[in-house]
Parts: sequence; structure tokens; C-alpha cells
Amino acid sequence: MRPDTPPPSASPSPSTTQAAATPWHALGADETLRMLGTQVHGLSSDEACARLARHGPNRLAEAKPPSAWARLARQFDNLLLYVLMAAAAVTALMGHWVDTGVIMAVVVLNAVIGFVQEGKAERALQAIRHLLAPHAVVLRDGRQHDVDAAELVPGDIVLLASGDSLPADVRLLQARNLRVDEAALTGESVPVDKRVEPVAADAAIGDRLCMGYAGTLVTQGQARAVVVATGNATEIGRIGKMLESVEQGTTPLLAKMAGFGRTLTFVILAAAAALFAFGLLVRGMPAAEVFMAAVGLAVAAIPEGLPAIMTITLAIGVQRMAQRHAVIRRLPAVETLGSVTVICSDKTGTLTRNEMTVQQVVCAGQTVDVEGAGYAPDGALKLDGAVLAPADLARRAPALAALAEVAALCNDASLHETDGRWTLAGDPTEGALLTLAMKAGLNPAELKVERARLDVIPFESEHRFMATLHADGGGAVALVKGAPERVLAMCATELDAQGRELPIDAARWHAAVEAQARAGRRVLALARRTLPAGKEDLDHPDVAQGLTLLGLVGIIDPPRDEAIEAVAQCTAAGIRVVMITGDHGVTASAIAAQLGIGEGLQAVTGPELEAMDDAAMREVVRTARVFARASPEHKLRLVRALKANGEVVAMTGDGVNDAPALKQADVGVAMGMKGTEAAKQAGAVVLADDNFASIAHAVEEGRTVYDNLKKTVTFLLPINGGESMALLVAVLAGVALPILPAQILWVNMVSSVALAMVLAFEPTEPDVMRRPPRAPDEPLLSRFLVWRIVFVSALFLGGIFGMYEWALAQGASVEAARTVAVNTLVCMEVFYLFSVRYLKAPSFTWQGVKGTPRVLAAVAGVFVLQLAFTYAPFMQTLFRTEALALATGAAIVAVGVALLVVLELEKTLLRRLGALRA
Repeated sequence: MRPDTPPPSASPSPSTTQAAATPWHALGADETLRMLGTQVHGLSSDEACARLARHGPNRLAEAKPPSAWARLARQFDNLLLYVLMAAAAVTALMGHWVDTGVIMAVVVLNAVIGFVQEGKAERALQAIRHLLAPHAVVLRDGRQHDVDAAELVPGDIVLLASGDSLPADVRLLQARNLRVDEAALTGESVPVDKRVEPVAADAAIGDRLCMGYAGTLVTQGQARAVVVATGNATEIGRIGKMLESVEQGTTPLLAKMAGFGRTLTFVILAAAAALFAFGLLVRGMPAAEVFMAAVGLAVAAIPEGLPAIMTITLAIGVQRMAQRHAVIRRLPAVETLGSVTVICSDKTGTLTRNEMTVQQVVCAGQTVDVEGAGYAPDGALKLDGAVLAPADLARRAPALAALAEVAALCNDASLHETDGRWTLAGDPTEGALLTLAMKAGLNPAELKVERARLDVIPFESEHRFMATLHADGGGAVALVKGAPERVLAMCATELDAQGRELPIDAARWHAAVEAQARAGRRVLALARRTLPAGKEDLDHPDVAQGLTLLGLVGIIDPPRDEAIEAVAQCTAAGIRVVMITGDHGVTASAIAAQLGIGEGLQAVTGPELEAMDDAAMREVVRTARVFARASPEHKLRLVRALKANGEVVAMTGDGVNDAPALKQADVGVAMGMKGTEAAKQAGAVVLADDNFASIAHAVEEGRTVYDNLKKTVTFLLPINGGESMALLVAVLAGVALPILPAQILWVNMVSSVALAMVLAFEPTEPDVMRRPPRAPDEPLLSRFLVWRIVFVSALFLGGIFGMYEWALAQGASVEAARTVAVNTLVCMEVFYLFSVRYLKAPSFTWQGVKGTPRVLAAVAGVFVLQLAFTYAPFMQTLFRTEALALATGAAIVAVGVALLVVLELEKTLLRRLGALRA
């Protein structure tokens, strides 16, 4: 049953099964009570107990998570790990226990990382379960009781007051001056004025003014309400169930690595089987000998260090992103950020400041632009492009000067500066008015002391204005602010640009209100009325008519300056930015235009989305850039539609309503400062500064990570290819193996890993944010990289076999010739490293030759290890090597230099042919 749908009407009890067609928010208060079988003074204790037994406690059900053992076992279900475990089994059969231990350590490390990260993801549901209020004031047996919120049942009458968190979904019965902060559910920037009158049945959640929802906060006023949904039937519960049902897909990198692993496994096994068959049937070699040759081929072909290098590269990306305020919760999200094609962003607090700001003041004959954003009183007042100094306001803009006084005095909020940061205590709209007053040169705190408040008519939703009474010289003055249509009806005159009171031109003011609304601004009207001397109390008749209108203020939650730049940067990088918000369509469109998102396009609204099937939605998301009044279901469907179109989607958000879409997206990006815990736990990335610009930085780092991973693969595979081809040629030619399997493992697990690891630290390439996003279906290995791997593998084959045969021709023993072959392989790796750092650009530059400190350190480390491999007695015993002469070492280095020269010539040729596509 939907939480906004009443239980059956066949009986006064809400426990029957036939649901009424009319949702709660479309029913009157009396009809709601009748449908729930309750009365305004509440349920009896016995009836509450009976309903609690039927409906269960008012808490969110906890799905039993998989056991730790099941989650751990799931980490090993990966083809690359199967290949590694097979390699470990092979080395164990060969008796190389040290190598077996190293490979298994890599397997266990990968599994542990996945286990830990998945455990964090399970906390998303737990975060939502803590959002329900722990206590509630309820009427039972005609008396007030403070009960545990878990004991609430449909039909309970609850009392709400300022500061309360709503304990369940409720239908309001009585409300006085009630305002509720629903940002966690709707994304609206300001608290919502509530009333008891029913609304349209198809109203979006943000427009259901007669409803209150679990987990939202009462910021002002009091109310009496009836509980209509508890536990899993609430809006929060529905979101929790959606979150539980969302299955996270694999990331592009993991999908590509899985495909690569399958292909590699097939090729290795096929080659080993063919080699075994050829040696046994064609060459007539002993079965044991040819089997060991096939095992050696498999060991040579498996890039044992690749998973470890991939993990290290992603971990380095995590560190880099943390320095740029993006905290990564799931390791593969690092690379996925670099491949996003669409960023779906919430509006409030992400693209905007989540601080209401007066942008424009309209007085009679004057329109004043207000610079600055947020609650800090920084920014000038400009009239016709010229700055209005505070000292000149009374002369040049008397209506604005009077309006600023009303903004400061008819106000219950306060602003405080702490360590250079201004914080608000009170209503965001009133905070914006205080900031305006300070920009006009007033000190609201001092002014409130000088012009003490004598009386007040508080804001009430049925009257839609607030009024205060202050002493004014020998008389008294009433100051009023409120909804423009209400205040205009109370005004008889207006204050013009010369400070004269003239009859009000209502039509002109209504046109000004509409213009401000079209710009996405919330509009307030401010007025005053002089009252007789000695007046000390204020009643509604005192302000019902005869007011003098001072002007209108246009208030908006402005976009962040850095978000505007970041949107432009993403657009230049070929990434589409889409705004999905629960706020009103006019406001969303106005902010989107200021940000450069879908300028001139109308927002697609929640009701319009509701009417679309999945196919229609897939078409809409191809072009639409702004979606307003979107519910959690809409956000989830939009993300799914984008993914169905082949997009790689990043989704940002901070509210509970964003959590399912955050989890569904390829990369969920939660706000760290103002975001709910549910959003943070559902996201793969948390922005420490709540700034959209940090997403652009994270995309840049993600692209760098992918570039470095690509360089790593391009470095490791030709080495394995050269080793494998050397063994394959040896068996086909019927000659001794130039390198033993144990020696291959030494190269793969020591020198190759040490050299490949430095590629993870390569800096960002200059054009990384000027490229379009790579296609989601782009293979890990492009045609150029496949060519490079085959070409370099052939060069490695020539170097290994050539130097092996050269050493034998010089009269060296087989052991010495194999030592030459291994050192040649490692030397070629070193020189290949300098080439692969620049897949397209020339390496014969000073920067390319000197490398980075890490590159030079890795080369020095490998040089020392190879000296030990060649000359240390215990290594000679372990790996069957022999010491080499200095002249032989020089010849080995010459082969490495030759490799680099050939590769640079190849780059030059391909660049001239226009065929260089990495």
C-alpha cells in the first residue's frame, strides 16, 4: 500500500485490504479521521495495542544482510583471480613455494579490499533506519502521552511543535503558523508553509501542503495531526525499500577487465594445449618435459602483477582525489569517474549555495540589483549600474532605505560571524533580509535595541504576513512583510523615488511580481503604516488596510560561482550536466540558465515524468537537461533511462530522496557537509566541500587513473608476450628453453611489478579535460594498443632469443646464456618503460629521458636486484644463473637502447600516417 493512500473504506479499521482510490492529501480532515476509524481526541490504549499488533512497530524493517563468509567468498568469484589461483597451483606443482606464496598474497589482498568496501556499502540501509524520530507526543484515552515513536500506529493523533522531527507520515488536522523543512525529501531550499486544506490527488510530494512526512523537521509553529502511515509504509520506508532493491552494476573498468581476463584465459589455455600437443605428437618429446614446457608457457603468459598494480593505481587515485575534496568509498569508482558521460546533479547545496540571497529590490520607479551571495554582508547595491553607497540611500533611494529598516526589524532571525563565516539562526528567507539590511549599512542587532519591538503579529499560513509594532519618534509604526498578493491588497499608497506617498498602482506591482517569479525568485512585499501615538499593541485591523508599500524583494538560492565554471569545464570535456531537483520548475529553469545548463529550455516536471513509460523516458533524457518536482522514484527512473541509453552516469545528491538514485548510478556522489548519512552511505564518492567543482576535479583524476592503467597494461603485456613467444619458439624449434619458468616468475613478480608500479604515479596529461569521454563500449585495448603489444612482444622475442643464441655462439654454457637472456629481458623492460610513459608523444626529450624521481628510483632498484640475481651465490643456486663479463653487460644495454630507438621511429612513422590512436 502506498503511504499516501488511505486504507480501505469498507470498515472504520485501517486493517482491511481494499485500498481507497483517493490519496490522503486529497481527503478532508474529517474524512481522513473517518477512514482511519479514529477521533480528534485519539485512540484508546486498547485499540492502539490492537493496531500495533496488526501493523507492527513504527520502524523500518531490517533485511538480513549476507553473512561475512558469504561476502568474503563472493570476492573470489572473479576470472582474473581464477587465473592467478591457477598460476599459484602451477607454481606449487613445480615446487616454487615462494612464488606460490606471492601470487596467493595478491589474490588475498584483492579479496580483502573488496570485502571491506562491500561491508561499507551495507550501511546505507542502516543510515535510513535512524531517521525516524525516537519519541512522539500522542493523544491516547483523551490525554497526552510521551511515547516511543516505534509504538505509533495509523489513527494515532500526534501533537507537533517547533523543533520536532516528524515520527511518521501524518495528515494535518490543525496547524498554526506551521513550517516544515522537507529538504531531505524534496530538495526545496526553504521550509514549507503547511495548511490543513486538501490538495489535488496528483500533487507532487512537495506540493502536499496538508501532509507531513517522517524524518522531516518542524521549524516553526504547532500542529495536531493524524498518523496515516508507519514504518515501511512511510515515504522514508518506501525509499528504503527502493534502496534495498537497487542492484549496483559493475563499473566500466571491472567489466573490461573481466572481458580481458576471459580472453586472456582462453588464449593462454589454448596456446598451452597446442604446445603440449605439438611437442608430444610432432616432436616426440617426453610427456613430462613437454608438460613442463606448457606450464612454463602459462606462467610466462599470465601477468601476475596486473591485479596488484591495478589496485595500487586506483589507491593512488584515491589519495589524489582526497587532496581535491573527493573522498572515495569504493575503489573502482576512481576510474569510473573518468569515464562518465552524464553528471546528474541535485540543485540545492550542490549547484547552489543553499543560502537564500536577495538578488533584486523593486521600488516605485527604481530597480536595485544586489551583489554578493549567501549570508555574508559582502556586495554592493547598484542602481542603473552605479553603486549606491549606504550613506546616500536616504537621498537617492528613500524607499530602499525604508525597506531595509523593515527587513531588519520585522524579522525573528539572527546572523552570527564565526571565524569569517556567517551562520544563520532562524528562517533562511529572514536571513536573506538581514543580509540585505547590512548591505544597506544597517546593524540589525543595534537597530532592534534602538527601535524596540512593542508587539507582533506572527506569520500564520492563513494570513500570509508578519507585522511588528515599534516606537517611532512621538508615534508608532507598524512594519509588515509577507506574500506580495496579500500585502498589496492591504496597501493604499506607495513610496516613490523621491520619498512621496502616492496612490498605489496595483497593476504595475503585480506585473513586477510576475517578472520576479519568472526569474525563479521567491518574492516578498514590505510595507509600513504610521499609527497614533501611544499605540502599544497590534491587532489585525491595524494593518488590514492603509499600508504604504515600500517595495518587493526577489530572493533566490544563487548558484555557486565555482559551479558555473565547473559546468563549463564539464561541457568542454564532452560531459552533459543534467539537473534533477525536487524544487519548482520555474526556479530550476532559472538556476539552470545561470549555470549554463539547458538555457532557454523548459524543465520537465514530475507529473510529466509520471505519465511516461520507460521508452518515452529514454527518449526524453536524450535532450532534456532540467527535471523539476522529481520524486525519489523519478530520480531512480531517470538514472536507469540514461544507463539504458548507454551513458555512464554520475549522480550527486544530499537527501534521503537521493539515496536510491545514488546507489543505482555508475558513480554516486554524496555531499559530505550537508548531506544526510543515508546519502553518504549510498554514494561511492563523498564530496568533503559539497562543491560541484570538486566533481570536475575528480573526473580529471579519474581520467588520469585510466590513462595510467592503460600504460600499465601496455607495459606488462608485451613483456609477457615476449616471454611466452620465446618458450613457444623454443619448443617448436626443438631447442632448449632460453628462460626457465622460475626465472620468468622472478621477472614477472619483481622487476616487471617494480617498473610498472611507477606508471601509477604518472602526472595528468595536459589535454585530459579537452577530450570527449571515451565510449562506454570502448575496449580496454584499442587497435593501436593491440598493434603495440604484438609489435613490442616480437621485439622482446628477438632480443631474448637473439642474445641467448649469441651467448651460446660465444661459447657460453646454457646457464650463462639463460642469464644473458633474463638480463636482456629486464634491460629491455627498463628502456621500454621510458617509451611507454608517452604512448603518443616522443620520448626523446629531456623530461622523457630523465623521467621522474620515482622512475629513476625504480630503475636503480631493478639494477641492484639484477646484480644480485646474476652475481649473488645463493641467487645463482636458486635460479641457476652464472656471473657475466662486463663486455656482455654492455651488449645487453645496447639491445635495450636499440629497442627504444625502434619504438621512437615507429611512433614517428605512425604520427605521420595519422594512425596513432591510443
